[in-house]
Amino acid sequence: MIPFAGFAYFGILLYVALPTLVLGAFRRAGRHWALFATLVFIVVQYWTPVRVHPKWMVHAFWFVAAWALFQAVIARSLLLLRARGSGRLAFYSAVGASLLPLFLAKAVPLFSTSQFGFLGISYVTFRALDLIFCIQDRVVTSFALPEYFGFLLFFPTISSGPIDRFRRFRTDWHKTRTRAEFMDDLGEGMHRIFRGFLYKFILAYLIERYWMNPAANRPGLLGTAGYMYAYTFYLFFDFAGYSAFAIGLGYLFGIHTPENFDRPFLARNIRDFWNRWHISLSFWFRDHVYMRFVFAAMRGKWFKNKHTAAILAYYLSFGLMGIWHGIAPHYILYGLYHGTLLSGYDIFSRWNKQRQLWKSGPLWTVASVLLTFHAFAFGLLLFSGHMTSSTTSTMPVMSSMSGKTRTRGVLETVSPSVISGWAWDEKNPNTPVEVVIMENKHLIGTMLADQFRQDLAIEGRGNGRHGFTFTPPPALRDGNRHLVTVLTGRKPLAGSPWPLNPDN
Repeated sequence: MIPFAGFAYFGILLYVALPTLVLGAFRRAGRHWALFATLVFIVVQYWTPVRVHPKWMVHAFWFVAAWALFQAVIARSLLLLRARGSGRLAFYSAVGASLLPLFLAKAVPLFSTSQFGFLGISYVTFRALDLIFCIQDRVVTSFALPEYFGFLLFFPTISSGPIDRFRRFRTDWHKTRTRAEFMDDLGEGMHRIFRGFLYKFILAYLIERYWMNPAANRPGLLGTAGYMYAYTFYLFFDFAGYSAFAIGLGYLFGIHTPENFDRPFLARNIRDFWNRWHISLSFWFRDHVYMRFVFAAMRGKWFKNKHTAAILAYYLSFGLMGIWHGIAPHYILYGLYHGTLLSGYDIFSRWNKQRQLWKSGPLWTVASVLLTFHAFAFGLLLFSGHMTSSTTSTMPVMSSMSGKTRTRGVLETVSPSVISGWAWDEKNPNTPVEVVIMENKHLIGTMLADQFRQDLAIEGRGNGRHGFTFTPPPALRDGNRHLVTVLTGRKPLAGSPWPLNPDN
């Protein structure tokens, strides 16, 4: 189940929200209740069967649980080693080990084409790394496992953030609220939840249906420009709406998750923009990558020019941010593009202090806001992969046998009533892939994987329209054993082959 993606999720959420209102009125909606609610929703959200072998299925919940235990062992081990005076080798080893599951999910086909890389692994990995940095800096010298698991897996924010910090979270986690404080949190939370409904289910929906989707199929420069604007506003309202839901629900449990957006389209320069857009992510990179690199360069006197370190730190931070979204070329290009923008602004702002080419005043402010908006919107056009897909393919259907694709996907369900999964081409991220459904060696159907999946959109897989659902023919409902394989071209999806009625 995808958080905040549909009204079914909110219906289930009432079973936790309503008791929270009662408990909060009696000052009992504290950390123990939050941990219990998190466990319940982690089970609900990830109780999806994952086929890791034709005859072996495991619920995705156990991958999440194993990941959390693995991260806890890493953090505990580093804590013990730091207490014994260990140096940077232990720290670098802990960082590498913590990143390993994310690397496997992003880069290794066996993992990246399955649900081993569960929804949200990118965000919770950064939370785990935050504690590792805190332990290395000796600002955290102990932690309890319940608060650690609550921090890592807090259910409103697990799938797409915002990315909280351990020390900030810990303060909220251990605080006992008065009735008045609970009522204040309830008011703040409801305000954000209603904003989330407006942003995600009204504005984002209208933009996607009546602007973005038509623009995506419109050729030429005007079509691309229309898609750029539509995608920029759609992504803002969709993601800001999700963040509002997560933050608002967090307030209900006493967790004041940091804001993720602050009127970004009023930013006067690209540096100001990244202080307003996806704030929890940009500040994470600022504190844990940019500042650490600059300080290390200054201490080690790596460069003669003191500004060189800052410029390289921009490229390092945003290059890593691009890779964090995915290893497809358009994500890496997106990161390097923003590294260039920020480096260019840093150089220009220092130059402009002496020459005053770009002046202050109302008209200059308007020009700055418009320039910043368009610079960022073009970056999102790169991020979307629309330019890549529109320049590499003019056909509405992409053939996976052309040799110019890199398809990934998962066969998720095979039953007498439905065969479903998803398929996606990294090089043409917004172009639907044709899937071929086979029973043993017999063709039983072909179709486009073009159904919208919110989880795929959140993971950055193009426009998210890569799901497929196929109704098996009556011949497969005879109770006998059948072996189902789904292919893109000649390549089977992860999970194939999958036995239908395996006990027969």
